[in-house]
Amino acid sequence: MTKRKFGLGLSLMLAAGTMLAACGSDEGSSSSTGGSEGGGEKEAFSVAMVTDVGGVDDKSFNQSAWEGLQQFGEENGLKKGDGGFDYLQSKSDADYNTNLNNLIRRDFDVVFGIGFLMQGSVTEIAEQQKDAQLAIIDAVVDAPNVASVLFKEQEGAFLAGVAAALMTETGKIGFVGGQEIPVIERFEAGFLEGVAAVDDTVEVDVQYTGAFDKAELGKSTANRMYEGGADIVFHAAGGTGNGVFTEAKERKEADPDANIWVIGVDADQYDEGQVGDANVTLTSVLKGVDQAVIDISNKAKAGEFPGGETITYGLAEDGVGLADSRGAIPEDKMAKIEEFKKKIADGEIVVPETLQ
Repeated sequence: MTKRKFGLGLSLMLAAGTMLAACGSDEGSSSSTGGSEGGGEKEAFSVAMVTDVGGVDDKSFNQSAWEGLQQFGEENGLKKGDGGFDYLQSKSDADYNTNLNNLIRRDFDVVFGIGFLMQGSVTEIAEQQKDAQLAIIDAVVDAPNVASVLFKEQEGAFLAGVAAALMTETGKIGFVGGQEIPVIERFEAGFLEGVAAVDDTVEVDVQYTGAFDKAELGKSTANRMYEGGADIVFHAAGGTGNGVFTEAKERKEADPDANIWVIGVDADQYDEGQVGDANVTLTSVLKGVDQAVIDISNKAKAGEFPGGETITYGLAEDGVGLADSRGAIPEDKMAKIEEFKKKIADGEIVVPETLQ
């Protein structure tokens, strides 16, 4: 495994598908048939999303976006299906274009592409479907009918790094990334900076699995890290990160006194860390994908769809942050984390987006 020590440095969708994707299952490249729950009548406003390969139940990024759409639907009296809110699930990147076109043809007012991996598909469909309103999360598509949403992941990850450096007992921690794409590299860069801001002698083992949907890779990577002495592992790997939790929980179950922790990502992953009466989730880097989806949907509903714009959410906008540690992090260390949080939000600390 490659181990890195970092010094102190401070500084968030070719041809269009010609056939409609199947709509009879929540598995594969579609969800339920729109008309089955939404009736056949179109509501005043409707929204839908296409997941990337991580799936709608990844307990992370896609799931957070879907929860945002569901909340928007509930707040606006919409039903799941055509004329309301819905999603299509992608088994592979070959599904992206087909799923986007499917939702556009089903006449949803705004269609979201969830994740950087959908940048190419959203770009192509936006050019082909100029009357469609599209939004993409975690990437920028320069088109007048696309709203691009970014987050300052590095800021939330910085706080996670501070927490890890304050809490490690072995002086060794780990970072498990999915694919080496800009959004995940922002997580890595911020995490490493946060660690170094507290203690630049702490060793950080950085490993990329190359996938967001392979829990077995997350588990095996975490196993090597814990075996190598790491006591805290931060994952930014979507569904792959579920394997990190599995490994940590197995170790905790085998030895209840083991100092084993996981830092979750995108959503509060506390429940993923439960093992008997204990919990291995130290905290989670929150990323307001759900709130961003709601925000863009509300703007579009009000006739103010931000097509052609890039909207970025950071600490100052409450777009990123840390989840409640439920007492796992002592109050004195939480106070230190809050000091760093205020400095970042105030602009005193500028966290870099890339490795220094």
